[in-house]
Amino acid sequence: MTITTTTLTRAAAVSAVAGGALFLAVQIGHPAGTLAFTATPEFVVREAVKIGFTVLSLVGITGIYLRQVRQMGVLGLLGYVLLSAAFFSLACLEVLVMVALPPLAHTAPDYARDVIAVALGGTATGDVGAFSALNAANGILLIAGGVLFGIASFRAHVLTRWPAALLAVSVVATLGIKVLPQVNERLFAVPIGVALIAMGVSLWLDQRNRAERPAPAADAQLDPAGVR
Repeated sequence: MTITTTTLTRAAAVSAVAGGALFLAVQIGHPAGTLAFTATPEFVVREAVKIGFTVLSLVGITGIYLRQVRQMGVLGLLGYVLLSAAFFSLACLEVLVMVALPPLAHTAPDYARDVIAVALGGTATGDVGAFSALNAANGILLIAGGVLFGIASFRAHVLTRWPAALLAVSVVATLGIKVLPQVNERLFAVPIGVALIAMGVSLWLDQRNRAERPAPAADAQLDPAGVR
């Protein structure tokens, strides 16, 4: 199979759609974050899905960025770097949680409870080491990167604009988890997932339209005197 720019861009589009879909799917029927839940096979499966979401989303935003790299400018570059770092660090955190938390639930239950509390946006009663700082840094990267990337993509006028605006607004809206604890925090993931899916679809349609566009006709040759 010949690997072309079109093939890679379409793969990125599919990745963005799949990443957003996984992010939405993992929210459905998600149990409360408790110590008992970490000891179940469902916990491992859901963490694996979250890791898949981060990896696919990283591939997706890379294709979205490269498609409009000139139009997004420095703002887009900064947003892409921050958002990529957010997805990468989130993948690392999810791997750490998936591998380490189930054993800790048996050997160090108090520590495991504190990790769960911090991961859900709460506070720990004990010392969780660098996990708290890493979790906070990931949140900052996601919000800053999502806002800048969304604004730059919206201003680029290349792909459909409303998903970019939705991404920028939805990542800021996650701050509401702290302000409105009575609201189910899983709801804040819905617009982010929808934005990723829509941006992936827009990238796919853009590539299809570019492929279907007829090649420009060759200019008529000039006569030796330089006149038609």
